Amino acid sequence: MIARDAIKFVQAFGGAIMASTPHLYISALPFSPVQSIIYKQFSPKYSNLAQIVDGGQPCWPNLQLTIRGHDDWVIFVTFSPDGKRIASGSWDKTICLWDAETGMQLGSPLKGHTDSVYSVAFSPDGKRVASGSEDKTICLWDAETGLQLGSPLIGHTDSVYSVAFSPDGKRIASGSWDKTICLWDAETGLQLGSPLTGHTGPVWSVAFSPDGKRIASGSRDKTICLWDAETGLQLGSPLIGHTGSVYSVAFSPDGKRIASGSGDETICLWDAETGLQLGSPLMGHTHSVCSVAFSPDSKMIGSGSQDQTICLWDAETGLQLSSPLTGHTNTIHSVAFSPDGKRIASGSWDKTICLWDAETGLQLGSPPIGHTGPICSVAFSPDGNRIASGSLDKTICLWDAETGLQLGSPLPGHTELVSSVAFSPDGKRIASGSRDETICLWDAETGLQLGSPLTGHTGPVWSVAFSPDGKRIASGSFGKTICLWDAETGLQLGSPLTGHTGSVWSVAFSPDGKRIASGSWDKTICLWDAETGMQLGSPLKGHTDSVYSVAFSPDGKRVASGSKDNTICLWDAETGWQLGSPLKGHTDSVYSVAFSPDGKRIASGSKDNSICLWDAETGLQLGSPLTGHTDSVYSVAFSPDGQTVVSGSSDNTIHMWDCPTDAVVNLSSDLNFPRQPPHSLCYSSNPSHALLDSNVYIPEGDFNNVRTLLELDISDGWIVSPKGHLLLWVPSYMPRPSLYSPNNLFVIGKHTKLDLSRMVHGSRWMECNYMGHIAKQ
Repeated sequence: MIARDAIKFVQAFGGAIMASTPHLYISALPFSPVQSIIYKQFSPKYSNLAQIVDGGQPCWPNLQLTIRGHDDWVIFVTFSPDGKRIASGSWDKTICLWDAETGMQLGSPLKGHTDSVYSVAFSPDGKRVASGSEDKTICLWDAETGLQLGSPLIGHTDSVYSVAFSPDGKRIASGSWDKTICLWDAETGLQLGSPLTGHTGPVWSVAFSPDGKRIASGSRDKTICLWDAETGLQLGSPLIGHTGSVYSVAFSPDGKRIASGSGDETICLWDAETGLQLGSPLMGHTHSVCSVAFSPDSKMIGSGSQDQTICLWDAETGLQLSSPLTGHTNTIHSVAFSPDGKRIASGSWDKTICLWDAETGLQLGSPPIGHTGPICSVAFSPDGNRIASGSLDKTICLWDAETGLQLGSPLPGHTELVSSVAFSPDGKRIASGSRDETICLWDAETGLQLGSPLTGHTGPVWSVAFSPDGKRIASGSFGKTICLWDAETGLQLGSPLTGHTGSVWSVAFSPDGKRIASGSWDKTICLWDAETGMQLGSPLKGHTDSVYSVAFSPDGKRVASGSKDNTICLWDAETGWQLGSPLKGHTDSVYSVAFSPDGKRIASGSKDNSICLWDAETGLQLGSPLTGHTDSVYSVAFSPDGQTVVSGSSDNTIHMWDCPTDAVVNLSSDLNFPRQPPHSLCYSSNPSHALLDSNVYIPEGDFNNVRTLLELDISDGWIVSPKGHLLLWVPSYMPRPSLYSPNNLFVIGKHTKLDLSRMVHGSRWMECNYMGHIAKQ
């Protein structure tokens, strides 16, 4: 047990320790799971370290390691035959080699291809690597030195999507967009015979049988073909069963079965001798299955999907083993088992490689809190007691606005991302719009869906809004139209409102319910008569790019609009005239705008990760931007009393900000403790948890000017000072800490809170041991 715990400790923290030895204590010990042997034995002896207040892990998680280094999508990963190395191919045109234990990169990237690398394979002896590329070639590399062996293998007339070595290492098979499979002499690089033809679409995947006598290929033509590896003749008819492209094929190590993953979201199993399908397709993924792999004992199948998860399956029964493994933030294009079957490597379009514990298949650690994807929309209930949020994870969540606690389970029902949420004026219902082209209604108390989804749009629904009397719902769509709905019956009212020449990103009712404002991809705002559906006047023009958000002032006299051109514009709602110059302050697209209840302020959320507050009369920016999110802010809303702003972000969190009417930055609150000084370093809502001697770590000056340098570095997990000093390394399996600014009330979502009040740092790190501290006196 001790040895196993030590191995997991090294797997999790080896990279950080190699980068800076003191972080064996400073980072590795405090972030070790509290139930691990190492933590139990050593943490009591080291009291002057960071303490995890919230978000800690009780056990070692499935996700052992996240490897970063590629500059673009990771398309393929594979283990070396001895399990000590991982090779990865990327959209950045390179192949990288990694230490499978520590995640450290071995040497420089292998460069030679002139376009994306779609596939990599180790030779059976581990001495060579083959790679296939968009540049139509296969390259061979010395796995030790990284040197290219000979010239690229040329023969395909289009992109090479898959390469595989024969079990004896003498041949290479390659599959291409040109619909053929080619065979090559692995020593000389000469093509063996003519290309194998038979598929009617691009060949996405090729695999040799364990005895080397057969080749399986998967194609865009939705079939799997089997070939005689010696003669190149097709064996029998294509295997038919999938209803979408076959992206991946794999033989079981015993050679008896073939697994295939498809764009139809399923995995199929086939008898490798007869070609007959074994049982029903394995269903569990919610998007295309891009990769499949058997465990070395043939008992388990791993699959990676565009739904950003890895699923594990019993290869005999087809039953799914536990919940999907989550951690990637984009399509998982490749999965591979280690030779001992204990680990799984996955490569993703999020530019990372992750290592997972495959022994149990169980999801270890704390269950996910709230959303598991970017948050696209947030809204306060009319009484200010609750917050609703819609997410890329296809769900709506409800939260207590005072405590930040989640109310019940997420509301499932949509089959695509939830782009917009809105409370009815009485607070009893929630409307949600989705990329699945529907609007759903929910009971805000019970979370039950009310009736069937409202259908009528011909594209994603980007925005929904209730009329002030709660009787109607307006929705804006990718189909360039606005629809009106009876909020009780769900029936569509009249024909869609047409006039925009691009997607309608946002809709809003005027306070009297007589007008609707809409913002569009066509760079304009339109005003509509809410009763007749007639357009009122000409479109409002002033923005130079898409209009993502519109909002009426509470008195109905003005309209605010946020745009991809980085600005907010104000308009006279009666005449359509632009009021003053655009409000400038954001450095990227403005995704959301909202008026305060008294109409005196405007809040805006942006792709630049910040929220800005503006004087609605003068257009002047109020104070510095509110920073704390680590990705785009998609949605902002004021609380009904105007004292708080809520923001939802693609960093998967919701932030609550103290924005009272009498001050932009309020250094006191209703909480039972004072706020931290403006330049303290705090990863908790409790300022007493701020870093000891923050003034040593952070130079005097405006907190907002240095906070971007104090955020967690997503490229390698380090929290770094403005001068480049290493403070902490946070392992990839931990929820990211959120840096609190003085007016940040709390953060909703999966994140880690840290108490740094006793943490020694810099040259004092040796005082982390209590006895060491005594010795220094």
